Order: sequence, then C-alpha cells, then structure tokens
Amino acid sequence: MNEQPEHIKRDAAAKGHVRDESYRDAISTVDKQGKRVWVYPKKPAGKFTRWRQWFGYSLLVLLFVGPFIRISGEPLLMINLVERRFVFFGQVFWPQDFLIFVVGIITFIIFVALFTVAFGRLFCGWACPQTVFMEMVFRRIEYAIEGDWKQQKALNKGPMTNRKLAKKTLKHAIFFGISFLIGNIFLMYIIGSDEVLRIIREPAAQHWGGLAAMTIFSGAFYGNFAFFREQACTTVCPYGRLQGVLLDRKSIVIAYDHVRGEARGLFRKGEDRTEAGKGDCISCSACVHVCPTGIDIRNGTQLECVNCTACIDACDHMMTSVGLPTGLIRYASEEEIADKKPFVFNTRMKAYSVVLLGFITALTMLIVMRTDTDTTILRTPGMLYQTRPDGRISNLYAIKTVNKTPNDLPLRLELLNVKGDVELVGRTLDLKGGALGRSEAFIILGTDQLTGMKTKVVVGIFSGDELLEEVSTTFVGPIKPGSK
Repeated sequence: MNEQPEHIKRDAAAKGHVRDESYRDAISTVDKQGKRVWVYPKKPAGKFTRWRQWFGYSLLVLLFVGPFIRISGEPLLMINLVERRFVFFGQVFWPQDFLIFVVGIITFIIFVALFTVAFGRLFCGWACPQTVFMEMVFRRIEYAIEGDWKQQKALNKGPMTNRKLAKKTLKHAIFFGISFLIGNIFLMYIIGSDEVLRIIREPAAQHWGGLAAMTIFSGAFYGNFAFFREQACTTVCPYGRLQGVLLDRKSIVIAYDHVRGEARGLFRKGEDRTEAGKGDCISCSACVHVCPTGIDIRNGTQLECVNCTACIDACDHMMTSVGLPTGLIRYASEEEIADKKPFVFNTRMKAYSVVLLGFITALTMLIVMRTDTDTTILRTPGMLYQTRPDGRISNLYAIKTVNKTPNDLPLRLELLNVKGDVELVGRTLDLKGGALGRSEAFIILGTDQLTGMKTKVVVGIFSGDELLEEVSTTFVGPIKPGSK
C-alpha cells in the first residue's frame, strides 16, 4: 500500500499526473495582481489541535501571571529599556553587562538554528506568540461569533444588515479589548507590574501621554490580529525565509507523504486504489481548507507553512473516514519519506551542538563570575605624583563604580597587595541600587612599598566586611636609586 509499483507510477505520469510548480512563483495570500487573498481557514479539530490548545493556553497563563511573579523581590522578567534595567529570573542586569547580552544573543541564535535544522518550524506552530494569540484566542472568538469558514465567507460577501453589523461590531470590540489587555501585559514586562497598576489607579489626566502611547500600541496589536494576520508570518517575519538556509532533507517538518499519496484520485467505495493507479490521497482538499496561511501542504515545504498541525488532523480524519491508514501528512523528513531513512543526528547538527555547548559554557561562566559592582580606577591623566610632608608619595585617581544590585551599597576602598592608604576626595561611594557613582581618591604609599617608577596596586572594593571586587591600577613614583 505504501509503495506503488513502478509501472503504475509511469502510467500515472503518462496520464498527466505531473506536479504543478506554479505555486513557487507567488505566496498563497497574494494574487497575480498583488492584491490580498483573504484566508478563511476551516476550524481544526483532532489530537494535535487539542495538544496545541493545552500547550498554548499554558503559555498564555504564564504570560499573564509572569509580571506578578517575584524572585527575591524582583520580577521574573522585565526588559526596561527606558531605565536600561533588565531582570531575568530575579537577577538584575545593566548596560555594563553588555558582554553577557552579546554572548546570550549569540547563544540564542545558534539554538534557534540548531532547533530549526533538526525540527523545522516547530516553534512557530506551537509557541510563537503570533500563532498562539491568533489561533487560540482571536480565531476562536471569530468562530464563536461568525461561525465556521463557510459562514464567514457568506457573511463577508453578503450585504450589510443589522445582523452583520452587530456581529462585526461585537467581534471587533472584543478584539480591541483583548489587544488593549495584551498591550498592558507587555507594558508590565517593560516598566513592571507595580508601575502599570499605579498608572491605572491614578486619574487618566495625569498620564495622557502614556495613555495615548498605549492606545497606539493596542491599535497595532488589534490591526495585526484583526486584519494583518498570516501576513506577519509570510511577509514580515524572516524566520520562514531562513528555512531555505537551515532546512535540509533530514530536517523534521510537517510533510505530505508523496510516495504513498500519489497519484491522487477521488475515493470510490470498494475500489482497489492500487489497481486503479491511485495513491492514498483522495483529493478531498481538507488539508487546504484548514490551513491558516492558505497553502497546499502537498506541494512540499513552503515558507508560508508555520507547522500548525491543522493539516495533519484534517487528513487523519479523512483517512479514518474512508478506511485508509493515517499519517499521510505527518511530522517527517523528506529523507524519511523518499528513502525510508529514520531521523539521525547528522554532522551539521553535531557541529551546531558543539558550538552551542561552548557558548552556553561561556555564558554560564560570565554569569557565575559576575560581580555586584563594576569599578574602574584610573590615574588622573597629566598629574604627577606628589610628595607628602611625611615623605610618602600620593597619586590622584578617578573612580567610577556601578552598583549592579537593586540594593543600596555603602562602599569602601582598601589596598590589598601593598601597605598604604586610600583617601576619598569629597563625596563618598554610597551607591543606590543600580546607580553609577563617581569619585576621586588619593592612593598614598611609602617609598619602601615602591618597586620602581611604576608599581602595581590592587584595590579591594568592600561593602562592610565583604570583598566585592578587586581592581588593579598603576602607581607612579620617583625612581629609586639602583632601580630600573
């Protein structure tokens, strides 16, 4: 059943069963004149749809409760671009942690590449916010108000009646309300839930600018999910186009088993499809009707496909209805379908894995070795050393310290490798959480502590009795007789 005899394949080709490649010339949601083709996907149902719903709703719950979760008093996640304060799992990061950000971003990119090479666009279909919100929230509301795909088509093509106006008004009012809620949730990940709740409680007159910005932000969400929809995936998102570089015949994607399915033919009860030269595809187009991006998965992997599994459920339902084996459309690689080879962790995946492991190790070390402060101590340029009345030598230094913690830190400086004193000039180094402190200080050494014209000095940054950081600098003094 799975493999057709060669003579039947030749006969099918002779009868004109040749794959139409014209779909590669344009995306499915734009016609030849460049106009938008509105997609009316049929409401999907099946085991994969149920699994995606459970997973998607779990992600939504996590998204909405995330801003209110606290770890050691800090949010679970906050990306405050305004104050340049970033919190990940309760740990506060600042722009001074730029190296950690760079390594983290590179690690993420390599992970995405490795994941895509192995499993295709699994993220797009199961975890992408665009897909989760569109399919699990907005599309469900649309089905509930306007009906399934055929009812939606008829409603949109029909005249404007009171019933149509009521349905459209209700749908778009709910859409905008949800978009406004989503906008506020995302704002909580930027400025924090406490600040957003404070703004909500206070009179709107005090926050006209913020309210206007939030309305525009909500309008962008509303326009995306109410009108733009799949165009975000096919036109804006670069991830689909990366498939051409990252995917190969060994990558797991949602694939149509063309070996088993071709040549296509309508189902006739009691007919021996093998003898009739037909494959298992019964040309019902159920996979096309449910596709949210309007493609025909039987044409092969396409940039519009977001791996949403709707076509798998639709095809399995039809196969079960006519008594044929399920799995005509399934998660599989082209190599598995064409050559009957199982999935293997190939050389490219191994290479990506080694590089990814290296970056994960580097990122882990950077986080573990990260100190609570970041201090630079530089000798004031153009200033010579000074000889004090007691015969000791002093140098003037500019000190800049960043407090990377959310807590206030009273700091003091102490020499670690030589005997001497550190005298702050004017201001102290008592830093508020996340603050940058600047000061000046004299480092004073006896001539017996000098090792030459330049002496290495290690300064300890203390908060109370706790050593937070060690900083090295150079001390300049007179040349001692007999020294170089």
